[in-house]
Amino acid sequence: MAGFDTLRWRDGRLEMLDQRALPSVVNYLTYTSAAEVAAGIRDMVVRGAPAIGCAAAYGVALEAHRLRAANVHEFKTSMDAAFKILAASRPTAVNLFWALERMREHWRSVSSSTQAQVANHLIATAQDIHSADIAANRSMGGFGAALLRDGARVLTHCNAGALATTGHGTALGVIRSAVEAGKSISVFADETRPFLQGARLTAWELMQDGIPVTLIADNAAAFLMSRGEIDAVIVGADRVAANGDVANKIGTYGVAVVANRHGIPFYVAAPISTIDSSITNGKEIPIEERSENEVTGYGAIRWAPAGVAVRNPVFDVTPAELVTALITERGVVHAPDTAKLKAHLAVN
Repeated sequence: MAGFDTLRWRDGRLEMLDQRALPSVVNYLTYTSAAEVAAGIRDMVVRGAPAIGCAAAYGVALEAHRLRAANVHEFKTSMDAAFKILAASRPTAVNLFWALERMREHWRSVSSSTQAQVANHLIATAQDIHSADIAANRSMGGFGAALLRDGARVLTHCNAGALATTGHGTALGVIRSAVEAGKSISVFADETRPFLQGARLTAWELMQDGIPVTLIADNAAAFLMSRGEIDAVIVGADRVAANGDVANKIGTYGVAVVANRHGIPFYVAAPISTIDSSITNGKEIPIEERSENEVTGYGAIRWAPAGVAVRNPVFDVTPAELVTALITERGVVHAPDTAKLKAHLAVN
């Protein structure tokens, strides 16, 4: 399943599948510097917290590779600038900062080596992050698949599939693993306004794998739940606070509230790197606001009147008490809270 690469390293360059062009065109863009990768993250060529983190790691590696013949001072100055520009690309997804810190730690560990040796080491580290993400997704997929009964009808919000990671996916990884285990699973993908990740990306991914998917408008989810047509909700996450509050694509909170109202389990699938123990609750999570153009139209089409005031927060926070379980590569945390997450993070 997932017969495409979200990111791929080719001969000292990073190639990223341009998710803005999907589903109409499958096109890979090439990157050779940290600044280019930061622009790709900011412009939504790549999106999804795990994929953003991995792309940022490759951005650091690209910069080191680009500077491998530079003198020591130029190398350090340019590398520090690379970390800053990558950190500024998207504020909400904590995996970005986790990956950058890991790359900085590895840079420190080989700081006495030549620039060429440092570059090779950082490329290998980025590739390790890439491989580890796929392994983590596979692991959480197995844990999450056990929560879905055969024949389950699952609602997803936004795209938390292979496109949002480096392979297999988080929320969609759970669905893929359940299907691979022989279960019959069907999916309702809501469109996920305003950037339409559900309509453009989730529907495309699942159709590539032959998994039954039905596209619905965002505001149809509550109706289907009230009719008993949805058995479970699975979403990803861009950051999980220490108490289990979850930041995810705008609209997730509303889906969780309605699921709770109808007694439908609401699952969050996210790697350990998405849990941010430095913040106590979801109120401390920075919420990115993006361009008004994403709300007033799409592409070349505009449907809102010129000059209308617009708010475009692209994430919201779902309180932990609405989360039935958090699924990570280490297992399942039912009804997550501060104590349970602390114990979960302590597991090797």
